[in-house]
Amino acid sequence: MSVDTANARSLFTESEASAIRADFPVLSKPVHGKQLAFLDSAASSQKPQQVIDVLRRYYEEENANIHRGVYYLSQIATQKYEDARETVRSFINAASLKEVIFTAGTTDAINLVASSFGRTFLKEGDEIILSTMEHHANIVPWQLMAEERGVVLREVPITDKGELDLAAYHEMLNEKTRLVSLVYASNSLGTINPVREIIAAAKAREIPVMLDAAQAIVHMPIDVQELDCDFLAFSGHKIYGPTGIGVLYGRETLLNEMKPYRGGGDMIRTVSIEETTFSGLPTKFEAGTPNISGAIGLAAALDYVTTIGMSRIADWENSLLEYGTHRLAEVPGLRMVGTAPQKVGVMSFVLDNVHPHDIGTFLDQEGVAVRTGHHCTQPIMTCYGLPATTRASLGIYNNTADLDALVDGLKYIVKVFS
Repeated sequence: MSVDTANARSLFTESEASAIRADFPVLSKPVHGKQLAFLDSAASSQKPQQVIDVLRRYYEEENANIHRGVYYLSQIATQKYEDARETVRSFINAASLKEVIFTAGTTDAINLVASSFGRTFLKEGDEIILSTMEHHANIVPWQLMAEERGVVLREVPITDKGELDLAAYHEMLNEKTRLVSLVYASNSLGTINPVREIIAAAKAREIPVMLDAAQAIVHMPIDVQELDCDFLAFSGHKIYGPTGIGVLYGRETLLNEMKPYRGGGDMIRTVSIEETTFSGLPTKFEAGTPNISGAIGLAAALDYVTTIGMSRIADWENSLLEYGTHRLAEVPGLRMVGTAPQKVGVMSFVLDNVHPHDIGTFLDQEGVAVRTGHHCTQPIMTCYGLPATTRASLGIYNNTADLDALVDGLKYIVKVFS
């Protein structure tokens, strides 16, 4: 799909939307005899043919290990891998290639920061600010570090609508705060957090900020220099790329001071039995053979969305979110969970007297794929007194017909369970 629009902000035409959907082969495959309405992109997106072709070409024509081989295939693979780093740098507008670390995903990137930043800068009694809204991946690594270092974790609460309590956040910032690590956009509520205000308040006290951008990266343009964040993590599989690949953006001055996360090949300068000296950035944090094909596939995915235009994607998904929210209001007994005015394309809900797992099972028979459970956000579920929700989440390939199928399926479920 090629959209020659100079990234003009407008909704896709019907032909553009159809052409984008046609780029994703899996969407043409029927499920239980029904057309697939895939509404689980927040868990993992589908992949366009353009990314699939790049991955296949790599393994068929370019496969080799990178960085030290002097032969043709190794040089090609190395160039493709480092070109992918430049694609990422440009996509998020990092100041330098040294600030782009390839990881296994968002979870791996947050663990890297928790371990490396923690062991470099944190001591007993220091405080880290998280929130009730965090994915488990932005809670558990910090708990492990807190246990190891005697660090105190502080939790920003959320409102009934699913917004951060900013007054509480501002009150938490103090001379003991060493890091703020918050989600940019919630995977289970859809809430887009006011990260510029959050970052500005922290920076006024010279406190670094990390953003979990696993959901945000696919729904809106992100410029790390404009945001002025110190760390930002995201995963390739959320933004139409392969699984097992992700990115940590880190401010160069901080990364230079941080100790390596893992040891092994490619991150060293010299090794003896007595001592090792380490490479500079970014390879200091990329021990061992990396996910070469994953990085190349991620670059292809970023090129794909860049061609269409992130602002246009945001507009399209916002229109679907508005449509879907309106249509879900027609379902008797349905209650939305997460009603913040600023959201990405996530609609979580509960249905009177019907367990989310039953909802998911019934919808699957209608060809509608949604996610059910706690979405790795158990603190949110506890906050709302819920065991689980049903979540419908949007991607670039969705359309109003997908949302109509969702609503029709839910209305059928209401009839069955009544």
